[in-house]
Amino acid sequence: MARKVNAEGAAGAAGAENTGRLKQIALTYKMTRRVDSKVGLVVAGVGIVVFGVLLAVGFAIGHEIYAGILGFVLAFLAMAIVFGRRAERAAFGQMEGQPGAAAAVLDNVGRGWTVTPAVAMNRSQDVVHRAVGKAGIVLVGEGNPNRLRGLLAAEKKRMARTVADAPVHDIIVGDGEGQVPLKKIRTTLLKLPRVLPGAQVTAVNDRLKALGDLMSNMPVPKGPMPKGMRMPKGGGKTR
Repeated sequence: MARKVNAEGAAGAAGAENTGRLKQIALTYKMTRRVDSKVGLVVAGVGIVVFGVLLAVGFAIGHEIYAGILGFVLAFLAMAIVFGRRAERAAFGQMEGQPGAAAAVLDNVGRGWTVTPAVAMNRSQDVVHRAVGKAGIVLVGEGNPNRLRGLLAAEKKRMARTVADAPVHDIIVGDGEGQVPLKKIRTTLLKLPRVLPGAQVTAVNDRLKALGDLMSNMPVPKGPMPKGMRMPKGGGKTR
């Protein structure tokens, strides 16, 4: 009886997970279609072409059934790849120019990176985010390139005594010369040479936390906290 209940529970959980994935795919498709109105036609066209080519080859060699099955699988795979790429392109297109877009990309860069958004900011709302991993420290600035150079230099100077043994890289988000487009931030970080062992990465993170960041260094007003106000979250987010 217990086994039957467990089996039913597992089946229910699997069904709920599949339903959740389908809803997520549908939501992603709707969001992509707002930016890329031809995504449905393109994805369907890719599937039909791949399936048609494989089926034609199957008839030519006398194995249409096997070729049809293979064509169906490869067509589904090709459709998934094309849809994924167009959805990613649409997402980056919507994010570009939005405040905090670089932080959102860093937040999904992958495991092994500790991301702290907005470690530095000026009155013009140019902002610098920080990511720490085996490649060292990466400062990512978004805003006006001319103002960001000074902001990045000031942040490097602030960290110099605390983490002098860790390499520091800086990136300015943009499409100009010497800048990195938003959609290439993740790839750029992952291509950096890994020079720090895991223990040193942890030590660097601890020292940077002790140094504080923009949010943790903000003065807290005295007296009772205003109604509805929330304390900012300190520290970085580990992926």
